[in-house]
Amino acid sequence: MLIKEFRIVLPISVEEYQVGQLYTVAEASKNETGGGEGVEVLVNEPYEQDGEKGQYTHKVYHLQSKVPQFIRMIAPKGSLEVHEKAWNAYPYCRTILTNTYMKDKFMIKIETWHKPDMGDQENVHKVDKWDTVEVINIDIADKSAINPKDYKADQDPALFKSEKTGRGPLGPDWQKELANNPNCPHMCAYKLVTVEFKWMGLQNKMESFIQKVEKRLFTHFHRQLFCCIDKWIELSMDDIRRMEEETKKELDKMRETDEIKGMSADE
Repeated sequence: MLIKEFRIVLPISVEEYQVGQLYTVAEASKNETGGGEGVEVLVNEPYEQDGEKGQYTHKVYHLQSKVPQFIRMIAPKGSLEVHEKAWNAYPYCRTILTNTYMKDKFMIKIETWHKPDMGDQENVHKVDKWDTVEVINIDIADKSAINPKDYKADQDPALFKSEKTGRGPLGPDWQKELANNPNCPHMCAYKLVTVEFKWMGLQNKMESFIQKVEKRLFTHFHRQLFCCIDKWIELSMDDIRRMEEETKKELDKMRETDEIKGMSADE
């Protein structure tokens, strides 16, 4: 088991982020779907359990080209599907990813707290052995943190300026400037990622690889989220739910008709 906490500071309020996150998830899903691969939404509905209320989703990720070559070589056909079950009781969210082929030998759990701070709280998830958890800070404006192959100028917070909010571009010291400006919204997404991959001879390699993939996904996702703020900043949650229903239908069609696209694991 390998546990890491990723902290992503954003010039966005906790309330704004709820809409922005859901909008960007829908758009990012389209960018990764085609050629029989990508995202399939099975369930998206409200839930209530043990006093917790929120939105429950169950998705299937069809991942043939999204896993490393050495896994594709040993995994049987049809086994490269990941089920994602998420309980979004915002500002707290819990996501669990599993694989029917590996069963209890594979699990990724992502727990997120969205806090109105600058990422300076310790152990917001109340981990028992906190000293064993590596904390990784992700700077969405740091171009050097991403692979040049992944770079897109229209998703670069260091270049983007929002017409509707006036936020951006984010300079080298943007977080310090944000901390010293009480009038600008800010927040941090604290993502605690627990990875289990119990496969003889591959456990350490795969757990490290998966954590690296999660960092890559978090970095790209939040760069995209900020740079499309003008598309979602005026949307309501009702708008988002309608959009999600439309996106589900689009994804079903795109998996059948579009070409494979998105980031591959071997890049």
